[in-house]
Amino acid sequence: MINANGKTEPKTAPPVIEMRGITRSFVKDRQNISVLQDINLTVGHKEIICLVGESGCGKTTTGKIISGLLDPSGGELLIDGRRLDSYTPKERKLIRREMQIVHQDPFASLNPAHTIGDILSFPLQRHHMVKDGAALRRRIWELLTMVDLTPPGDIVGKYPHQLSGGQRQRVSIARALTVQPRLIVADEAVSMVDVSIRISLLKTLHGLRDRLGLSIVFITHDLALAKYFAWEGRIAVMYLGRIVEIGRTPDVIANPAHPYTRALLAAVPEADPDLTRHKHALRLRSDDIPSLTAIPPGCAFHPRCPFYVQGVCDVDVPVLQPTAAHPQAVACIPLQQGKLQAWQPTE
Repeated sequence: MINANGKTEPKTAPPVIEMRGITRSFVKDRQNISVLQDINLTVGHKEIICLVGESGCGKTTTGKIISGLLDPSGGELLIDGRRLDSYTPKERKLIRREMQIVHQDPFASLNPAHTIGDILSFPLQRHHMVKDGAALRRRIWELLTMVDLTPPGDIVGKYPHQLSGGQRQRVSIARALTVQPRLIVADEAVSMVDVSIRISLLKTLHGLRDRLGLSIVFITHDLALAKYFAWEGRIAVMYLGRIVEIGRTPDVIANPAHPYTRALLAAVPEADPDLTRHKHALRLRSDDIPSLTAIPPGCAFHPRCPFYVQGVCDVDVPVLQPTAAHPQAVACIPLQQGKLQAWQPTE
């Protein structure tokens, strides 16, 4: 590409994943339930992006679409700048291998009837990732070492129930790495392990990202955890099937724009009692989350929003876009109109 000075600039690689207007619906009891609505999201090379929100907001469904476990009901899904439906079946098989997911519950996601060595060997053999038995054994040892399960000889012959929760989750990560993925979706990957183990697992994921050049989509309901893990990446806040705020993690944490993001931050406990006593309490109009079968018109957050503007928030669906006061994109009409006061984390 030639710039304004006549010099050639290197081409920017397209994102690994790009979602354009993605929707997803399910049918239950003959009723169409819209789980995702107009999701626009990109995941770049070696990027970390956290999907944050309450249960039922669509985080896991988004992750499953990214990893290929679900097809979208509408919209466009692009891989490396190409629409997914433009790839041949053989190419799609390779793409599916390159997008892996680590599930929330490591005990449920690992077959209890197989040893750890068997669990790791199956994908390696199925996808012809090794040439012979010796190479298979070396690769299993290497994978276990990469996820800090050492010495491998003490792990490879055990069954999942013989390992701790943290060890099982490391095996799940190792299994995802067997097929050499470019992107990993970590769906609440540390929520079912002890707090003392979480930081260690997050450091392992960070190290794998730096070593292997992985892109990571990290799904969590814990904004404090997202802050720690994705400080150099981005946070996307979801509510009832839509992204309501997305931007660089320092911007979202230091100056949250959407009222829902502010409510999530206000609910994060502080270790310092002085900060807790002086923390600004954001009172919602309602604590009840609307049902996906009856999503409110306009902005879905308006029944709970303390900054609700009648005739605006309950009528118009806000567009996700940057504002004058915030570098991150936000879907909030009062904010975009300059009617929302600045964030005050403490009183």
